[in-house]
Amino acid sequence: MKENNQSSPKKGFTAVRILLLCLIGIVINMVGVRVTSDFELPLYMDTVGTMLTAVAAGSLPGIIVGFVTNILKGFVGTEGMYYGILNMFTALLSSFFAKKGFFKNAFKPILTIPVFALVTGALSAVLTWFMNGCEMGGIAEVFARYFYDHTPLNAFSSQMCGEITLELIDKCITVLLVAPLLLLVPKTMRSRFRPDAEDDAHEAAERKEETTKCRLISLRTKIVLILTAASLLIAGTSTVISFMLFKNSTQEEHIKLANGITEVAANIIDGNQVNEFIEKGSRLEAYKETEEMLYKLKNSSPDIQYLYAYKIEQDGCHVVFDLDTEELNGEKPGTVIDFDETFLPYVPTLLEGGEIEPLVSDDAYGWLLTVYKPVYDGRGNCQCYVAADISMNLLTQYGYSFLARLLSLFVSFFILALAVCATLVNHSVIRPINKMAYCAGAFAYDDNASTSENVQRIKELNILTGDEIENLYNAFSSTTQQSVRYVEQIEHHTETISQMQNGLIMVLADIVESRDKCTGDHVRKTAAYVRIIVEKMKEMGLYADQLTDQFVDDVIHSAPLHDIGKIHVPDNILNKPGKLTDMEFAIMKAHTTVGARIIQEAIDMVPESGYLAEAKNLAEFHHEKWNGNGYPHGIAGEEIPLSARIMAVADVFDALVSRRSYKKPFSFEKAMSIIQEDAGTHFDPLVAKAFLASKEEVRKVMDDFDKISNPYGEDVDIDGSTDQKR
Repeated sequence: MKENNQSSPKKGFTAVRILLLCLIGIVINMVGVRVTSDFELPLYMDTVGTMLTAVAAGSLPGIIVGFVTNILKGFVGTEGMYYGILNMFTALLSSFFAKKGFFKNAFKPILTIPVFALVTGALSAVLTWFMNGCEMGGIAEVFARYFYDHTPLNAFSSQMCGEITLELIDKCITVLLVAPLLLLVPKTMRSRFRPDAEDDAHEAAERKEETTKCRLISLRTKIVLILTAASLLIAGTSTVISFMLFKNSTQEEHIKLANGITEVAANIIDGNQVNEFIEKGSRLEAYKETEEMLYKLKNSSPDIQYLYAYKIEQDGCHVVFDLDTEELNGEKPGTVIDFDETFLPYVPTLLEGGEIEPLVSDDAYGWLLTVYKPVYDGRGNCQCYVAADISMNLLTQYGYSFLARLLSLFVSFFILALAVCATLVNHSVIRPINKMAYCAGAFAYDDNASTSENVQRIKELNILTGDEIENLYNAFSSTTQQSVRYVEQIEHHTETISQMQNGLIMVLADIVESRDKCTGDHVRKTAAYVRIIVEKMKEMGLYADQLTDQFVDDVIHSAPLHDIGKIHVPDNILNKPGKLTDMEFAIMKAHTTVGARIIQEAIDMVPESGYLAEAKNLAEFHHEKWNGNGYPHGIAGEEIPLSARIMAVADVFDALVSRRSYKKPFSFEKAMSIIQEDAGTHFDPLVAKAFLASKEEVRKVMDDFDKISNPYGEDVDIDGSTDQKR
């Protein structure tokens, strides 16, 4: 917990370092802008700081640097603020390439230059094209003009190639400046600018947990999609409304402009001389002076495409003035122009000298917005109409330019807002949830040490978001600790029950054994020998597919029950000092099937007690022989359960080295030689091999029990046979 308490100050210092790096990045960008401006270089050089910050500290700091840079460029009077999207895409690409390791050596950064040039060049071309009224322009215009003049490319394609060429040069210089700076900075210092760099390994585990656990889509992606959808809906609606308002406003402004131009023009033209102007034209000095003033008036606004004055008669429009343009020469005074179809509905009103609303026409002269203003003579009669035409294509170009600027600003703000929101969501929601999910998924109850370590790991998460996530964490932490305590109690109770179970088995075996006055600690010794045999077999890799941990545990714990059937053998037979008669031996042999029946009854009552199945095998088959000459069924080889074949060796060996009412104990060496001799006839040869390989462990068990049961020592019999065993 002490270490975790220090995490907040560390993160605070990291935030300060990132802020300082952002300020340095902004200054570097603005210096680049100033250099290109002062030396009039056809370059941008405004992304060096952005790329440096994004590579060193991540996408969000880089986006902030790019955004602020372009806002500052807007304040100094350039259109740079509309190109903020390029700076932000540079930040995103730089961060992406940094994560992929492209900035870790001197060569790889060069590979990123074409990608930067293609992405930012294409975006810049589209923006410049629409912002410039669907014409070539911008800093890259010199390159665009070259492609346009020397290749078959159209204007837009030339603009695209020009922008990509410019970006290729610009990004080449930028990358070659950034890469050496990063290589000069020690890796340890660079890591200080990475937010939460100390959690990289943990975050990798969290990301793995997230990708493996999310059934369809991650929470982070869902939140980002929701934010994106909401932003696009709001922005789309706002953009459409803004564009319509701009379009209407622009049209109204140009109508006002045309009204003002025609109002002035109507005052310039002397209505009393209109008929004389039509008849004599430029031969009149007054006509020339009026025409010259009209040209000055037209040239006062580039938005006025045509300016002319017509006298409306029944036979058509009689030209009074028709000013020349760069594309088209005006008609001579007195020329009669036929009415266009779109103009016919307004002719009656114009013949009467009335005024009409501005109208939009699409005829031989193009798509035009026209405003008409009557020219009166001294008696107040309308002599002609002066008209000003504004190209609707020009208004559309203004609309495209406005829309391009609007979308560029929106996308810039959108990327910044999305990056900030995604970062906040990641730190306040996603990472805390993933940390809890990772800790929960990695939680293990293997042992007390692992459990304590897992609980401590959950405590050290120390999630302090101050909201429902923190409530969830507190509940998760509390529930985990309570679950651990509950599991510990269950394990304690399970251990107690297991000990009671083993104790009861031993007590039951002791009760049976106490009736046989010649067996001593037989059940305990055979259990010890069984443990030695199975452990050695596991070590030697014998019957590896059967010797599972569960099997070994079941055999060891059920070994004391192998003679449970002797509880039904009468005392006079069980303790008879001499050789048994055939009938008595038949009764003695029945202890195998009786024992199996007793244990089966226990299994029926407790069906899930796995160790009882092996206890039944031990009781029923431990007197079977490998060659098939044993009892009670006379089965042979691997038909005999493995547990019974193991018990056969342990049981016979203990019978050989133990005192019985009918014989003296054999020596250890003699007993071992008998086991070796009977391997392959009486015993499974592999089980016998494992037993013989454990000579020292077997001797120690035998000696330890002899010290207890025979403290003064007695003579042993060096002759005998396994057939004497009952």
